[in-house]
Amino acid sequence: MSTSSIRRIVRVSGSVQGVGFRWAAADRAEALGVSGTVRNLLDGTVEADVEGPEDAVRQMLAWLEEGPTSARVSGTEVREEQPRGTSGFRIAG
Repeated sequence: MSTSSIRRIVRVSGSVQGVGFRWAAADRAEALGVSGTVRNLLDGTVEADVEGPEDAVRQMLAWLEEGPTSARVSGTEVREEQPRGTSGFRIAG
């Protein structure tokens, strides 16, 4: 199991605002032990900034591709960033 920290920023598109996506993402992030933020963007997408152990981040990315049952994810865009050493996961907006 990998313990090296990675960071990914994910933009999630589809029917993802107004459906509890951010709260469900925060719950999943806490369960997986990853840190970062999740927020709504003005264009109707959701952006998640996820950092932590590689295995946990990959599990979070897989969850973001589906989202909660109330959401309809049509796609995700993922970019790699350098880890910042953040702790905790919060809903940013």
